[in-house]
Amino acid sequence: MIRMVVARFIKKLADQIEADDLFERDAALVVGVSGGPDSTALLHALVDLNRHAGYALSLHVAHLNHQLRGDESDADAAFVQAAAEELHIPCTVERDDIHALAGPHGGSIEEIARHRRYDFFQRVCVRHGHARRVAVGHHADDDAETILHRVVRGTGLRGLSGIPRRRAIREGSPILLVRPLLHLPRRVLLEYLAAIGAPSRSDRTNDANEPTRNRIRNVVLPLLESQVNPQVRDALLRLGQQARWVNEFLRDTVDKTFEALIIEQTDQELTLNAATLSHKSRILQAELVRRAIRALGVGERNLGFANIVAVIHLLGDSCGSRQVHLPRGVTVTRVYDRLVFSRPTDQPHEELAPEVAVHLPGVTTLPLRHLQIECHILPADRGSFDEWRHDHPPGEEWVNYDALHPPLTVRTRRPGDRFWPLGAPGTRKLSDFLIDAKVKPAVRQTVALLCDRLGPVYVIGYRIDDRVKVTSSTKQILHLRTAIL
Repeated sequence: MIRMVVARFIKKLADQIEADDLFERDAALVVGVSGGPDSTALLHALVDLNRHAGYALSLHVAHLNHQLRGDESDADAAFVQAAAEELHIPCTVERDDIHALAGPHGGSIEEIARHRRYDFFQRVCVRHGHARRVAVGHHADDDAETILHRVVRGTGLRGLSGIPRRRAIREGSPILLVRPLLHLPRRVLLEYLAAIGAPSRSDRTNDANEPTRNRIRNVVLPLLESQVNPQVRDALLRLGQQARWVNEFLRDTVDKTFEALIIEQTDQELTLNAATLSHKSRILQAELVRRAIRALGVGERNLGFANIVAVIHLLGDSCGSRQVHLPRGVTVTRVYDRLVFSRPTDQPHEELAPEVAVHLPGVTTLPLRHLQIECHILPADRGSFDEWRHDHPPGEEWVNYDALHPPLTVRTRRPGDRFWPLGAPGTRKLSDFLIDAKVKPAVRQTVALLCDRLGPVYVIGYRIDDRVKVTSSTKQILHLRTAIL
């Protein structure tokens, strides 16, 4: 019976990982483990995928001690360290005083702790090998609670989608946060832990009815199950699934539409074609307005439905000039057939340097891009290169040093930039290449180009230029390693 429970659990997990395209069977994963039942189940399940499902995952445990519960927090950290050692998995444990940070930074303890935790996970990815996935233990009950929480606070379609299966851990980052257990209810995770005899820690703060999320978990959902709908969790999850379908359609449609609306764009302003935008459906107008605000780089925090509606109303008046003020100092002005989105001129804005010299060989750090580039010049070794080519670690490229025309620089895109993507039949506009690669418009503005005197050598994170590919006559190789800081 125990073997059946474990086998059934692992098969469901493997099927869902493949269906959601979360990671490859031989991926390097950083696993966020708090010591609680959910993350502990995730850790053991990933180990069992290696043991019983033909996976060859390279795992690294990460635990951030928030120091919120004194000795109990320290005991959690020690438990995670011991569990990792027992499973022969490397582990990184750090401490962070969240109470001390909450005062100067503002915001809730939970919000600050989450941001600090995800920053920590990203650092672990950069420090240890080539991990580009961070796995965390959210499950189906968490998803249902999140959807209900957002409904009672007031949410749009995106909020109804619940917790995403996978997302960038930070805007523009190649590191993804993945949630392999999101399709499984918590009772199934507890059954699995009991079947394998794995201990876990309990957090007594989860039993209290503060904050609001705990009240929804401990009071509201049980009340709805007992007095309204015994299957309320399943109903919420179905609602979330349908909202995700709608949002996927909207995202694809907005991606195809947004750039065609842009008349002009600078660091401070974005101008859209108001006449064309006014003929779109209301839901598309709303999503395109959100996209425009994200393109300014100020984020959507505190942006409410009423703000979006106010901007949409500007589209109905083509006479003269009218203006709407949005949170975080953003203004939107209708000037005849133009809709101008402006960020506050007095808001600090870190300008990306137009061009930065790259140490060759050596390490170059670009703090505003959160990027580090290592350059090593090596003698050509076809055997090593062929081996690397068939097991290409993320963030690494090998180029033909003989074909380069130093000095090397990193710069932003320029109008008319072209390059020959490796494997393509010829040169292409960089803008067309990025669109075909499904790079988000906001990210396209900050794409980093490694260039020599002849032009782009490497669109960092995407593709090298065909003219610097390694060939049989290559004598020296430039080994490039890029990492997100």
